[in-house]
Parts: sequence; structure tokens; C-alpha cells
Amino acid sequence: MTLESPSDPRCLTPIPSLAEPPWEALSRLPIAVGDEPLLPLSLAPQPVKTFPAYARLGIPGAVLECYVREGVYRRLLAAARSLPAGLGLVVLDGWRPWRVQQYLFDTLYEALQSRYADLDETALLARTREFVAMPSRDPVAPSPHLTGGAVDVTLCDADGVMLDMGSLFDEASAASHSDHLERLGSLSEAQRRARDRRRLLYHAMAEQGFTNLPSEWWHYDFGDQLWAHYGGHEGARYGPTEPETLEHRWRQSLA
Repeated sequence: MTLESPSDPRCLTPIPSLAEPPWEALSRLPIAVGDEPLLPLSLAPQPVKTFPAYARLGIPGAVLECYVREGVYRRLLAAARSLPAGLGLVVLDGWRPWRVQQYLFDTLYEALQSRYADLDETALLARTREFVAMPSRDPVAPSPHLTGGAVDVTLCDADGVMLDMGSLFDEASAASHSDHLERLGSLSEAQRRARDRRRLLYHAMAEQGFTNLPSEWWHYDFGDQLWAHYGGHEGARYGPTEPETLEHRWRQSLA
């Protein structure tokens, strides 16, 4: 089974068009903070692969690991195992340090400001938030990636080569919107394959309880406030967290 001639029924079901998240309302959703740990995805078996994109790009503060909550870890494995033979799931980012979130936000904001000199502050912030959440360590309104519940993923072939999904990861353009290829009147063969791959990824992740951020085909959530909003849940499961440090482990063992 290949996506060049898809027989997986998930490739035939369009990705729904959803509105952008109402961030202010989102921040008011309650968080039932638990102690579910972060796990390193580099230990996950095939067909999950990791490629910590921001560390590879040399972004200050980025870590050479993709950490996610245990519930996310197990759901990612299930989603990957549901893919057609010969395909794998590549995790590009999971838990993200606040410093990296701030860097991404500032960098995109400045790029937009340089490109669109006529945009006012409100418009610039809105365009920036289309692709990067506002940096926040607030325990009642954290940035999604600071919770360990948000994850960036794509598909690869049996050789580990990442597939064309119709836009690049972190490409700040309309082509990155999850439903972009659904809304085009006619598609080239390459666009049709990318559309089918997006559909397959979307439905494989949705089957495991993930929700998708509409402006980013690669971004999925489980347990955070975005998940609560798009999944129709009363509240979130995950608040801000961070990997355990050696200092913390020592202090606990000596207590």
C-alpha cells in the first residue's frame, strides 16, 4: 500500500476546515494538573523516528531530544503503527523550552514586520500567532509546547526520507494551513499526493485522540488547552512542565 495509489480509506476523507483558536477564551479553560512524566521519544521503537528540528537548526536553548507526556508518547506509537506499511512517523518537536518559544515568536514577528511595513501592532501579532503561540509560562495559560502535550510531526518513507507534505515544516504561509490543499480548485499530481499524505496523517492522529491546529498541518495536541478547545473537553490535562534535572533528582533523594 502506497500513497502514490492510496487504498487507505483515510486518504479519501478531507481534512475539515476549522477556525483559528480563540486564544483569550482558550486561556480560560481549566487545567487539571497531574504528574504524568515527560518521556524521551528517542527511545520509541519503529515506526516512530525523531528529528529535533530546532536543535539541528542551532536555535538557542533547543534540546537534542523530543520529550512528550507519557499519554502522548503511547498515542504517537499507536498512530505510527496504524500507518500503511513502509511509512513512518517523524517527530520534529515536542516539549519546548520557554526560551525557544520566545525566540521563535520574536524571529517571526521581526520577519513579518520587515516584510509588511504597513501592518500595525495588532495585525503583526495576529499574523505571528498564526504560526507561533505567544510565549507563556503562566500555569493557567501556558504555550502549548511547554506542556508536553503539543507535538510537531510528519511522514517519512521506509528509508527515513521525509515526504513532501505540500509545504515545509514551519513555513509561514497559507500553504501550511491543514486544509489548504482541500480548498484548491485543481491539483497537480504532486499536490494530490501531498493532500493525501496530509489526510492520512490527520486521520491517523485523530483516531488516537489528537486534535490539529488549523494553521499548521504538522501540529497536533493532546491534553493541552488547544486539545480541550478543539476536542470539546471541559478542561485540559497538562499544564507547563519541564524534564527532570539532575539537581532536582538529587534534592529529592536527599530529602
